Order: sequence, then structure tokens, then C-alpha cells
Amino acid sequence: MNTVRLIRLLPILGVLCGSVPAYADTLKVGLSSEPTALDPHFWNGIPNNQVNSQMFEALVSTAPDASFRPGLAESWRLVNDTTWEFKIRKNVKFHDGSSFDANDVIFSFCRVPTVINSPLPFTIFTKSIKEMTAPDPHTVLVKTKSPYPLLLNELSLIQIISDGLVGGEKVTFVDSGCTLKASWPVTADFNGGKNAIGTGPYKYGEYSKGDRVVLKRNESYWGKKPQAEQVQFRMLTSPAPRMAALLSGDVSFIEKPPIQDIERVTKNPDLRVASTVSTRVIYVAMDQRSDTLVPPGVSGTNGKNPFRDERVRKALSMAINREDIAQHLMKGFAKPAEQLLAKEFFGSDPTLKPLPYDPEGAKKLLAQAGYPNGFELTLAGPNDRYVNDGQIAQAIAQMWSRVGVKTSVNTMTASIFFGKRTKNEFGIWLAGWGAQTYEISSPLRALAATPDKDKGWGAGNAGLYSDKVLDDLIDQALATVDDAKRKELLHKASRRSVEKMGVIPIHYELSTWAMKKDLDYTPRMDETTIVSEIAVKQ
Repeated sequence: MNTVRLIRLLPILGVLCGSVPAYADTLKVGLSSEPTALDPHFWNGIPNNQVNSQMFEALVSTAPDASFRPGLAESWRLVNDTTWEFKIRKNVKFHDGSSFDANDVIFSFCRVPTVINSPLPFTIFTKSIKEMTAPDPHTVLVKTKSPYPLLLNELSLIQIISDGLVGGEKVTFVDSGCTLKASWPVTADFNGGKNAIGTGPYKYGEYSKGDRVVLKRNESYWGKKPQAEQVQFRMLTSPAPRMAALLSGDVSFIEKPPIQDIERVTKNPDLRVASTVSTRVIYVAMDQRSDTLVPPGVSGTNGKNPFRDERVRKALSMAINREDIAQHLMKGFAKPAEQLLAKEFFGSDPTLKPLPYDPEGAKKLLAQAGYPNGFELTLAGPNDRYVNDGQIAQAIAQMWSRVGVKTSVNTMTASIFFGKRTKNEFGIWLAGWGAQTYEISSPLRALAATPDKDKGWGAGNAGLYSDKVLDDLIDQALATVDDAKRKELLHKASRRSVEKMGVIPIHYELSTWAMKKDLDYTPRMDETTIVSEIAVKQ
């Protein structure tokens, strides 16, 4: 196969004038996970969000270090505890040439709850909003139901589509539901390109499910134009073929290079690696729905659910050698976890340390809980979603077996695993969570808070763990606008989560990319590949 690399063009005029060189041709990027749709409101997951964010933009943008910066809103201010004012950027055009204004913003938020068959909807990010209005075409007022400090975080995740899809009909967002005379846009029309009309640096080119997504540079983009005229995302979900494609030159940039090959990459003079700590924690969760209902895959407990006992949960955590996993299985591209989000992020308690590996202490706790001879369980998990996830599950199983909890492993593809987990087919499982709001309330709400559909809590808490004290701390933090006070409440919540060990944190993945040496990319803590930020080194 002939491959086209990102070629640096040096027009004579540009050299003589000392201007920045232009770049052309196609940048080929190997993705580790495939997007399921080009509808920016269909599935709230990194595979979809990162591809769609090349075409669509949000009011608020995030920098590689997870700090906020202006996006389609050039500024914002807190009018009072429950009202935010956003000034909309002027002279912005959609890909079809139509003008962007405040009604496009409100229409986009109204559309979020109408998306059909969304596997993970964006409604969690709109639940705090009471109403949105536009006093003029370049101002949006957002009123929340109560003081809500995470509004900026969550607005950065709602991408804006054009109200031209419904003939420019004027809308008003209210929490009871928006009224629209036209029909709401459907996902299929985004995948086919008809509705894929955003304001972003790239336009829709082609979408071949399971193979590639091709995007073309938006020559009328309001911001800094990306260097590559065209981007081709290749779906290389298996690590070995992804690395082979980079080595052969079939692609110039890949995400999540196989960690066993990273040393090989660093020694190759034609390649380079970029990495940083990520928002993703790998964890173990358990079925804690009932004292007497024995979870699937568990036996030898005399009809009891062992995971309802705090001592058992702590014993399982103490039996895990996190440092060994991080240094050997993850080759140093992970950090042992002491809580549900790394200390680099807001609200994580800087005083906490990873629970020490203590197999003898684990045996004592198991005996105190009434299991001196242990019991048996099956640890489930995906084998193609997180870095070395299948191997990590095997390693944890061996560690638990050493303290008397005889453990077998049942891993499968992510598409099968998550469906089965939703149906409560596992008693205990390994999974991961990325904090999209870049602070610790995200994993606390999703993994450790009592599930509550009205609040949008418990998206990852399939085991129904519940702790009222923790819930109250999270509630207080999410109603506190003062950053210092909110941080202290989140510290308390994180300590409480670790103390009760309703969810067992294992490690934080490092976000890692490998690329040709002439490319440059500032690694992003949110794990996303933003192609407009890929530059050719001068």
C-alpha cells in the first residue's frame, strides 16, 4: 500500500519572508478505539468525543493540562450563585457557511435528551440546568437549579450543532423539556455527513465504519488553522497492528502504543513518545446489592455476600501489589492509585497514599470477617479496552489466590463485557473510569455514589454500593461555588471512599502517544487525540 506522510512544504516565498511554512497532504492517525457515531450527542465516550471534537466545538475548551480556555464562548462570568453569562464569539461560521449564534447553543442543549438509543447519554451534563435563554444573538444566560460549580467543566463536553438542521427554529431550554415544531436530527444523518455541520477546524470527508474516518481542513475556520489539509483516522484497535502501522509508515501517529514496545520506540531515531498522567483510574468493583444474594461467580461463603463486609473489601485491596503492576505489567506507564483520581487534579486528597501491599494483613482481615479459609470468585473484565487489562486481571487473580481467595478470570471484548455488566452478570469486575470533568467528583459520583437517575449518579456503580455519609459530602461539594471550601469537602469525600473501600482503585494510566520524530504533540491529561494540536516540528 502506498502511504502518504505529512510532508513539510517550504515555498520559496515563505522562506524569504520568514513566515511559518505551510503543510499539506494527509496526516494518518491510528486510533486504539473506534467511534460508534459521528453524532456529537450520541455517546459520551472518548472514542466518539475525540473524533467529533475535530468537527464540532463547545462553549468552553480545555487545554492539555485540563485547564479551561475560551471556545465558542469568548468569555463568561458568574452573575450570581445560579446564573452564568456567556458571551458568544462573533464572526464564526458553520461548515456550510451559515453564521453561528446563541440559538445554535440553546438548540444543541435542547437536542441532547432527544437522542435515541444512546448507550451513555450526555444528559448527565444538562441535569443541573434549569433554563437557557438568549437576550441577544451573542449572549447566553444559563440558570442552574442550585449553585453548581461544575458548569464550566460540563459545558466543555457539549458540542454545538447548527440550528440550520431544523430551519433555524428558535428554542428555549427548560428542564421540563424543549418544544420544537420540526423533527429532531437523527444520528444516521450525522454518520452519513448530512448533519455533520460544525464550526471546528475540520469538516466531514468520509466515514467507513470499522475502517476509517476522513476529515478535511476547514479553510474558513475562525481560529488557528491546523497544519494538515486532511486527516485520516485509521481504526487499529489491536495494539500490535497499530504499532506495526507506525513502524511501516502506514500511519504517522498512534495513541496507546503497546507498552512492551515503548522501549523499542524510544531507541528508534525516527520515532518519539509523549506521555502524561491521565484522568483514568483502573479499579475493581463488586456486587453489593444484597447481604444474602450471593453474587454471580462467588462460592464458599455459606450463602452470604462477602462484598458487603468492609473487611473483605479492604482485604482484597491489601492483597493487590499496585507497585508491581505499575512497574512490571505497565512498564512504568502507570501510577499506583491511592484514590479514584490522581493528585494532579482538583479535589483529590494530596495526603493520601496507595494502600501498602500486605498479604498477611489481608489474611487476618478475611479471618475476622469469617473466611479463614477464604472463598472462591470469578473476576470479570474486558481484554481490549484498557492498557493490558486482561493481563492485569490475571495478575490480581494470582494475588488474591495467594491470600486464600481462589480466583478465576473471565475476560472478553469490551462490547460484550459492558453489556453483561449492565445485566448484573458479574459478581466482581475490573474496569476503568476517565474523569471527564477533570476533578474527583466525577469518579465519586459515577462509581461510589448511590445510583440516582434524577441526579445522574451511579453511571458506573452497577454493584449498587451505597454510603449515605459519602453521598452527603458529594452533595455538599456540588452545591459549593467557593473553590477552597469545595476542595476540602471533596478531600473528605475521597478519604471516606478509601476508608470504606466500596470501590478498589488499582492504578492511573498514563496517556501515551507514539509518532514520527518530525511530529510534535503536547500530551493531554484527558487522553484525547486532538489532531488540530499535532504540529510538524520546525
